[in-house]
Amino acid sequence: MKLTIVGCTGSFPGPSSPASCYLLTAHDGERQWKIVLDIGSGALGAIQRYTDLEDIDAIFLTHLHPDHCMDLCGLHVAVRWKPGGWGRDRIRVWGPEATADRMATAYGLELNPGMHEEFDFSTWAERQPVQLGPFTVTPYAVNHPVEEAYALRVEVTEPDKEGNAVRRILTYSGDTDSCEGLEDAARNADLFLCEAAFEEGRDDDIKDVHLTGKRAAQAATAAGARRLLLTHIPVWTSQTKVMADAKPEFAGDVAVAVAGVHYTV
Repeated sequence: MKLTIVGCTGSFPGPSSPASCYLLTAHDGERQWKIVLDIGSGALGAIQRYTDLEDIDAIFLTHLHPDHCMDLCGLHVAVRWKPGGWGRDRIRVWGPEATADRMATAYGLELNPGMHEEFDFSTWAERQPVQLGPFTVTPYAVNHPVEEAYALRVEVTEPDKEGNAVRRILTYSGDTDSCEGLEDAARNADLFLCEAAFEEGRDDDIKDVHLTGKRAAQAATAAGARRLLLTHIPVWTSQTKVMADAKPEFAGDVAVAVAGVHYTV
């Protein structure tokens, strides 16, 4: 499985990165599949550096804050108004129950048909897996002040060079503070892509919103994750501070996500 960091700046786009958006690519032995985890503010332009929009098989939204979902509006335009027609099936979108209505309202559309002609919307059921090609995506409810927020556990089985089936796990935290659901989602993950928007000592009085580097690392340790990749770091949060707080709490590899970088899971 290949992970491409399309956007990783927290809360709103920064000068060097869009908001949250992650492209995952895997092969099922017959063809390559591409899914997108979140498509936040500014992500639609950047993702075209790495894939044709027509090749996106599905989009999985963790929650409905704009920095995680708003560029679905731009993708709606690309699908609806492409000269000559889209030429592909509707793009499948999984998200919270309000996703279809929220996107239609954001774009000023009537709820019926809204964006249903461009997207095939499905609603998350907590801890119920979704199968698509080589991907199995399972949502875990997490601790963030919005009606529905999920961490996503992505499991992939794909053939290696000898044709043997290999299973890998990537967990993406979405936005959350510490909670049991986050640790369950990240259990034994090969790569834990985890938000760390807050700083220790600066944001201690704000509860149940975001993680710090320290709390992200503690969650990774409790879950038995193998690698930790810190993300969703806003422009006013120090990456150096977040890393310094994380390293003493996690024995494995720790890094900060950078837009445009690819990882093999």
